[in-house]
Amino acid sequence: MAQGRKLPKSLKTERRGPVAIVTLARPEKRNALNDTTVLGLEAFFATLPAAVKAVVLNAEGKHFSAGLDLSELKILSTEEGIAHSRVWHRVFHQIEFGRVPVVTVMHGAVVGGGLELAAATHIRVAERSAYYALPEGSRGIFVGGGGSVRLPRLIGTSRMIDLMLTGRTYGAEEGQAFGLSHYLVEPGEGLAKGIEIAKRIATNSATTNFAIMHALPRIAESDPGSGLFAESLMASVASSTDEAKTRLKDFLEKRGKKVLRG
Repeated sequence: MAQGRKLPKSLKTERRGPVAIVTLARPEKRNALNDTTVLGLEAFFATLPAAVKAVVLNAEGKHFSAGLDLSELKILSTEEGIAHSRVWHRVFHQIEFGRVPVVTVMHGAVVGGGLELAAATHIRVAERSAYYALPEGSRGIFVGGGGSVRLPRLIGTSRMIDLMLTGRTYGAEEGQAFGLSHYLVEPGEGLAKGIEIAKRIATNSATTNFAIMHALPRIAESDPGSGLFAESLMASVASSTDEAKTRLKDFLEKRGKKVLRG
């Protein structure tokens, strides 16, 4: 699916209509992330076909990802270490602010860099086997994949400090309560749920999805006046598209779906 760029063996891909599925495929390494895999993700997201409207990020084996592959960790100079971290920042930023929304399916270990990767996606589905940890403190290192920016916004700075200082883990239920996941499902049900959500997202207007992914996070971090102004601009842009006009007409003429619960 990488359209001219061969993906590494540590990634597998498939298509289901408007949904692309990319799977971490290093189960023997608990899907630990090395540079080859991270750069493979960059190639995958950079070459998505236009027909793809949403992506599901999945993982083989018993674990989503045990984080940075420490067996490939090299002794780097300060400058080299910064450059290495910035590569991960670039790739995860491309995922977060890319062309299409990404749904992550988590199970087993969601640890260190694996949690940083998941935090860069838009919707997270957790199976009840999922558990979360940031063991960098006990290993004498620090998060380098954007975790210090994204995770405090999900769970709060004090909880991240606790995770890193003590090495504790959160279970799937705690992760759901704290905001690490949006959906909690039984073991083995995560991928089907992720695909279901991605297919639903794929039916949205591309302009609206773009606004939700790109404008909403920036508005939320703005001062109120700037945020409200940006919201007005984005609302005007979204509602002025031909697709929006058609959808609103369908709704007004009783052809669109109403919001119902149950």
